[in-house]
Amino acid sequence: MVQERDSDAMTTCGDAVPMVEAETVGALRVLAGRGWGARAIARELGISRNTVRRYLRGGQSAERQERPARRILDPDARAVAKQMFTGVAEGNAVVVTRELQRAGVEVGVRTVQRVVRDERMARRAEELATVRYERGPGEQMQIDFGEKLVTIGGEPVRTYLFVAVLSYSRRIFVRAFLRQRQDDWREGLACAFRHFGGTTRELLIDNARALVTEHDAQTRTVRLAPGFASFCRDWGVEPHACAPYRARTKGKTEAGVKYGKRNALAGRSFESFAHLAGHLLEWIHEADLRVHGTTGERPTDRFEREERAALRPLPANPLAMREQRHRRSVGNDALVAVDGVFYSVPHRLVRERVDVALGDERVRIFRSGVLVADHARSIEPRARVVDPAHWEGLWRKPDSPPMPNTPTAPTSLARNLSVYAAHIAQAGES
Repeated sequence: MVQERDSDAMTTCGDAVPMVEAETVGALRVLAGRGWGARAIARELGISRNTVRRYLRGGQSAERQERPARRILDPDARAVAKQMFTGVAEGNAVVVTRELQRAGVEVGVRTVQRVVRDERMARRAEELATVRYERGPGEQMQIDFGEKLVTIGGEPVRTYLFVAVLSYSRRIFVRAFLRQRQDDWREGLACAFRHFGGTTRELLIDNARALVTEHDAQTRTVRLAPGFASFCRDWGVEPHACAPYRARTKGKTEAGVKYGKRNALAGRSFESFAHLAGHLLEWIHEADLRVHGTTGERPTDRFEREERAALRPLPANPLAMREQRHRRSVGNDALVAVDGVFYSVPHRLVRERVDVALGDERVRIFRSGVLVADHARSIEPRARVVDPAHWEGLWRKPDSPPMPNTPTAPTSLARNLSVYAAHIAQAGES
């Protein structure tokens, strides 16, 4: 099943192809002995650096290099390789090579790759080819997350950008988060709908673990995460997941993610996370005023003319976007860390285990079912949200530097030196 050939004629397995003349090999070794490097030798003798390196490593015992002739598969083996590549191997030439070797065919990966090159290119073209499918006003919104390191407060912070794009008008919404959990998806989605003033009939999503727990590509069945499914029902939107490994089917938001990362954040730094959020609100307003390359119109004009009236009304009393419950240990500084933010609790709970309920606006902390702390939720990375009452009674508050003359012990335990002098005098009289 395997044939062998060189560039001029068919050869047998024992044939060799002379590569470097003995005279050249001798000159190579002389120059190497004089301390020449591989690059200089290759340039001087007109041969490749790899050839020079092979001889310098001592891999050639003769004055001429020999290599086995290139193998090719016979027509029957080629047909089998192509069938396997498009079938059981699922487009993987390495798998085809392994299966042929198991069948007793001595063949390498490079040979198989040459055989299936046309099939590989056709498969790649099919994966990349995308038919643009336009949706009507108010029919669909596409969402996705992008990730980027952003300088906030002088430090690099890994920031996640939630991006939503209305498929018809191409209006865009971007919001920054510190995480990419299901609650972040829901909050971003709710904020996008409120920004646009209504909901679309469909929502095109990716196969993110936070949203999709199972996606069968064969049967086209999708199982959504229960919390996200409840959110979509509450907001009256029908979610659809794009096919696995076919993110291009939601190309509008894919392009929006790139646009946000490269345009809104490129080369910028921010004093705080709130500063970043304010900048993004200004940027999305400017982005909606540009002329879109596909539609040839400004997204805001297209939206006001046809899409605003087509959106569905927002729910009157929507469910909470966030419903996270965390189990945390209280640090020695009487602080509890939640999503990169530190919240205080009464200092008597140091090293105790507490339950944290992270809501849309509030962070409530419980100990054995009893509420011990209630804070406004913060979005600033590494921020400290402290209730001063939680540190009452401490001799020195956490993070508060000691005063220069602060005693190391309570003054009530210290004695005046006159007491000792009186004892010494009394001892002398006796």
